[in-house]
This record gives sequence, C-alpha cells and structure tokens, in this order.
Amino acid sequence: MTHTIRSLLVANRGEIACRIFRTARSMGIRTIAVYSDADASARHVREADEAVRIGPAPAAESYLDIQAILRAARAAGAGAIHPGYGFLSENAQFAQACLDAGLVFVGPPPAAIAAMGSKSLAKASVRAAGVPVLPGYDGARQDLDHLEERALAAGLPLIVKPAAGGGGKGMRVVHAQAQVREALTAARRLAESAFGDGTLLIERYLPEPRHIEVQVFADAHGNCVHLGDRDCSVQRRHQKLIEEAPAPGLPQALRESLHAAAVLVARNIGYQSAGTVEFLFDGREFYFLEMNTRLQVEHTVTEAVTGLDLVEWQLRVAAGEPLPRAQAQIRLDGHAIEARVCAEDPWRGFLPSAGTLEVAAWPRGESLRVDAGFAGGDAVPPTYDSLLAKVIAWAPAREEAALRLADALEHTDLAGIHTNERWLGRILRSPVFLEVRHSVALLDRCAAEFSSPVTATPAALTLAALAARQAPDTPAPGRAGARPSPWELADGFQANLPARIELTLSAGGGAHRVRLTLADGQPREALILAPADDSGREEGGTRLDVAAASVTESTVSAVLSGERHGARWYRRGPQLHVWSGDAHYEFSVEDPRTREFAASAASGGLTTPLPGVVSAVSVHEGQAVAAGAVLMVIEAMKMEHSITAPYDGVVRAIHFARGDRVPEGSELLSLSPAGEA
Repeated sequence: MTHTIRSLLVANRGEIACRIFRTARSMGIRTIAVYSDADASARHVREADEAVRIGPAPAAESYLDIQAILRAARAAGAGAIHPGYGFLSENAQFAQACLDAGLVFVGPPPAAIAAMGSKSLAKASVRAAGVPVLPGYDGARQDLDHLEERALAAGLPLIVKPAAGGGGKGMRVVHAQAQVREALTAARRLAESAFGDGTLLIERYLPEPRHIEVQVFADAHGNCVHLGDRDCSVQRRHQKLIEEAPAPGLPQALRESLHAAAVLVARNIGYQSAGTVEFLFDGREFYFLEMNTRLQVEHTVTEAVTGLDLVEWQLRVAAGEPLPRAQAQIRLDGHAIEARVCAEDPWRGFLPSAGTLEVAAWPRGESLRVDAGFAGGDAVPPTYDSLLAKVIAWAPAREEAALRLADALEHTDLAGIHTNERWLGRILRSPVFLEVRHSVALLDRCAAEFSSPVTATPAALTLAALAARQAPDTPAPGRAGARPSPWELADGFQANLPARIELTLSAGGGAHRVRLTLADGQPREALILAPADDSGREEGGTRLDVAAASVTESTVSAVLSGERHGARWYRRGPQLHVWSGDAHYEFSVEDPRTREFAASAASGGLTTPLPGVVSAVSVHEGQAVAAGAVLMVIEAMKMEHSITAPYDGVVRAIHFARGDRVPEGSELLSLSPAGEA
C-alpha cells in the first residue's frame, strides 16, 4: 500500500536536517523542523517551512525526548518523520511510537532496528547467517568481574564497546591487562550516559584494519540491492573524518563477496530503507562490524558516484513504493571523497570548540558539493556533535578527487571557532593516503605529520600587516564624507623622516614585529623582526620589497620582492584571520599603546577548556596524586576529556561534582605540589 507524504518533520538538526529538507522541497513536501533552546536561530530552523520548539538545550530533554517530538508532529500536522542520523535514528521504540501515532516513519521497521540495535544480538544473527565475525564476548552476563574475566580470556589487544552504541562513542581499546577494569568502567559510564544502556561487548582488536562498508537499500516488496562500497578508514577516536566511494584497492572477488554478505545481512532481518553494513578488512579477510539502520553521514559519496538521491529513495520506500532501480540498473562512475569539517582544534589535541561562527565561506567549484548546517553568524553550541559541514569532491579518478577536495578545503574560510579543514587537507595530500597505505591506525601513527604547527612566513606576516592597517582608512564615526584629519590617518607620517608603521602580530605564543615603510602613502618595504623585542636592533630581520599592494574588505595582495602573494582576511577587534593556501593564521594585533604584560599561566589543565558536564570525579580532597593521574572527566560535544594532574601533588579542593555543568574556563580542582605545606 502506498501513502502520499505531504508534510515531513525531521527529528534532527544541523546539516542533515538541511540536507533532508532540500530533497523534500524538490518533491513538493512541506518541511517541519524541531529545535531546542540552543538551536532557536539555527540554520535548519530558518530553512524549514515551519519550526516547533521541543525543549531546553540538553539532548535528553529535546532531541531525545520521543513524546516531545510526537507532540511537535501533531502540532504541525506532520504526516511523516525522518530521524536523520544520531539521536533517535536507530531507536526501535521511537520508530514504533511513530507508527502507533499514525505517522510514516522514514526508516526501517522497528524489528529490523532492534535486530541490529544491539551489537550483541547483531553479531549472533550475522554469525548464524554465515558472515564472519571477530571473536570475543557478547553474552548476557554483564557484571564487571565476569566481563573482566572474559576479556582476559579473549586475549589482548581487545576493544570494549557499548552494545547499544554507534559512531565510536564509548569504545575503549585495551593493550595491557592493567587497563581492562578501567576501560570497562569508562565504557559503561559513557554507554549509560549516551544510550541509556550499559550493556558492553568485547571483541578481538585488529590494530591496523581498513574500515569498509556497503550501502544497502530494500523495500517492502522483497527487493534488496547494494549501491557499492565505501572506505571510512581515516578516523580519530573511532569517529570517521574522511570517507570515499568506491573503496580503493580491493580485489574484485573480495568486493563482490562484501556486497553479497551485506545484502544477506539485510535480507536476513527483513530490512527496508537505507542501511549500511560495516566490515573490518585486515588485508586478507573481512569481518562483520555492525549494521547502521539509518542513513549514514557519508551517504553523499555514494550519491556522487551513482547519481542517485538516497533521501528521495528513503521517502519513496517509506511511502510504499518499490525501489526505483534494480541491481542491474545501478552504475558507479568515478570516485568521490568526503571530508567532515568539525568544530575542533587540531593544534590543541582536538579540543571541541563552541561559540559564534563569525565567518563561514564554504568552497564552490566544479564537481564540489557542500552540505552545511551552519552559516556565518550562527552559534555553534557546546551541547551537540561538533560536525559543521561536509565537503565532497568527485572526479573521474581517485587522486584527482583527493586533490580537488584538498584544494576546496584550503578555500574554506572559517573564523570565530577552531576548525579542522586545513588539517584534513594535509591528510588528503599525504603519500600514505594517496597510495592507499592507510588504515584506521593512520592518525595514531602519523599524527605529528599532520598536526605540526603552522609557522607564519615573512610573506604572510607582510600581508597580515597590510590588512591590519585597512580599517583606519575609513572616515571617523559621525563624519561620513568628511576628510579625516592628519591625526586620524594611519599613514606612518613622521616629520622629516620616512613614513613608517609598526605592528606587532602575535600567534601561537610568539610575537612578530612588522615595520612597514611607506612612500606617497603606499607601502614600499616590510621589515620582519622576530621574535619581538625592545632592543631596537634590526639585524637578523627579513626585508621584503613591497609593490602593487592592494587591500579590499576581504582580500589582500602585493608583489613581495618580485613574487606576487595573495590572501583572504577578516578582522574583529584585535583578532586578525589570514587565509593563504593551506594555512589559516590567527593573529592578535597588539597596540603598543595599550599592551599589557602578564606572566604566563601555569600549565596543568585544572580548568576546563570548553563548556561541558562533569561525568566523573576520580579523586577526593586530601588525596595524594601522581603526575598524569586522572582527576576528573568532562563530557562535551559527545566526547570525554580527562583532566590530569600536571605534577605530583595533593588535592586541596574539588569545585564541581558529577553531573554538574561547568562553563568554559572554570577552575575544576585545586592542587598543591607534593611536599608543600
């Protein structure tokens, strides 16, 4: 039986909500957004035909509240609900509640979600179907003593996973016997917090496999097809960062075996809609990992190589229609790669970042696609996943696609929060990736190669200095059209001396003095003195001849010692952002008239670097601790961050308890050095 879907509520947020709305609009379907208080002015709210508030910022009180979403659907007159991914997308109870409320659920049947929702049950089902699985433990007995015993029996290394989890959340890799108990405890804590289910499973850990997955699609008429495979091996903390289709370097016979196994898994559970069967490949054999009973973040690369709209397929299947194409009609063309642009700082241990995205200039170009959930001026809350957008590049061949995507990321300008797009570009250009020598262990083995800090070049410093002096050229407030007085000009005028302007640009803990010499109001020379000091000496500096300098409201260019250089820039107060090639420089422009000197803060990390919730307190007042000991664990943006002791000491005070929400920069504990009275 077919249904006509006239209105669709998307029970999600960010880029996936915007992406689903795009297809729904093209099909003439009215779109309905839901939002928490943290997302009241979010992009997905602005793009929907109608939006309904569902609760406060915490996901448990909004995007994970089934009854709140159903109330919103009734209030807006929705005929169908699409769960997106994350949140309730793989919740069988939610799918059943939608059906019970007379709504079309755009996804698989509740029974299929339940069959794969528990990794333990999924492994048993897949094992019975004859698909290879990794050895381990997925039984019902879940006390920590028994789990520890079974973990040691399975042998090291091993991995501990929440049975109800997904997306790598809560996973712990164990290499030593002494780590087993701690890993089980931490995984259970996060499993209960994130999924409301503390059940764990244990399996043998493959240190350097590739992560291969197969996109499947099925309908209610008995049709089931695959749409090719993907490689998602570039991961950090089990979170995918770069995905591509098709998976490169697989023997054809093995590729066909993967496809057949994926379709077998889907048929075995009576699957419908879009699903992904994931495998680990050790170079010889593949093993079932899990099945995601939803649309994947990386569905875009499959769309790029097939030319199909998977959300449209989902909506048609949910409406009772048969699959639009049979297996023989599905063709793959070329290669596509996706990069996930996230709000995190690669140069500070990938700390999540939150705040206002002041600038968001996404790339455009041939065979490029951007699925963005945020625009310039949008707030990025600390409450949810850090994904800002996905940038996808297609090309006839893999290397061309990788380099096209790297170039696109280098032309992505973001400011206001820390982001990872240029770090991702380094990976795409690396020989280990281009030669398909990578695995899920890539970032463990080569982290330093991609995370080395960016050093400001003399050319970049000169361009930054040229941009920094742009603002004073405008008339003073209240005097529009009036000619500025000599005292308001930043032209470096000095009576009977060459005109000079000197700026101090600070970045990454270092400072650089840039002295511009002008003639007839135009820069003619730049002298770079680094690091900045007050000696007045010019020896050791770098001189650049400056010609044809041009500064607009967003670009700066000049011929520097005979070579043309250009960059894009943005300034807010003392903060100056300069984007040039694969580098994003974040300078602080110091005014020598107001410079304040302060001793650097003592290291140790006893303050939280971002807003979050205390998920564990591992010490008590008066306890002696060793350097490196975990004192407290903060959960932010779906990830845990350990606060460790910077030195041997004694805990003098604990300022927050488990469950407390802590603002950014809050002092969490007080620690005295050992031996101090």
